[in-house]
Amino acid sequence: MCIVECENVRKIYRKGTQEVVALDGVSLKIKKGEFLALAGPSGSGKTTLFNVLGGLDRVDEGCVILDGDELNQLTDSRLAELRLRKIGIIFQSFNLIPVLSALENVEFVMLLQGIPPAERNRKAKELLGDVGLGGLYARRPAELSGGQQQRVAVARALAGNPAIVLADEPTANLDSQTGARLLALMKEMNQTRKVTFIFSTHDRMVMEYASRLVHIKDGRIRDE
Repeated sequence: MCIVECENVRKIYRKGTQEVVALDGVSLKIKKGEFLALAGPSGSGKTTLFNVLGGLDRVDEGCVILDGDELNQLTDSRLAELRLRKIGIIFQSFNLIPVLSALENVEFVMLLQGIPPAERNRKAKELLGDVGLGGLYARRPAELSGGQQQRVAVARALAGNPAIVLADEPTANLDSQTGARLLALMKEMNQTRKVTFIFSTHDRMVMEYASRLVHIKDGRIRDE
């Protein structure tokens, strides 16, 4: 069963009279439960594809279907609701809320989903325990190392029971040992929770962990 389908996707950025074709006829099917890496050099189009898959950007041509919904057919409010309910995103820069504790950062998605306080507190503690941060609930992002912040971001991405997790260069700010531990953790969660993971990366270690590797260059899929 496919959780994501892209069909002849084109994305063009315009600046004045100039046009940059970021995606040029991309077609891709991703099955539920995959652990997939999108690889390519800077400017290859992988970040644009990442944004399109996450509903952060709309396509100019073609279609993207995520878990049965064609993203370009949704209103902005419906698209925001779909992201909240079905998509977890791990940003390269973590994007944690600095004034909130680790626990509160993980709870935040569930708060937006309307989950009762006791349930979201229990689940946030469980997720932080799963990522090895059980004793650090009260710490704010500035009091955590880069690796710890990234693990909070992983827990937050999983908090809303998403169908798919998108991770943008998840090891970019980490040393190799911490990066390897984080990837092993996400692989375990992929296998135990059956969550689909899609990475945007040029890190060889991420590519080696992936069960499927898709190479992008000049806005096109070159090989798998």
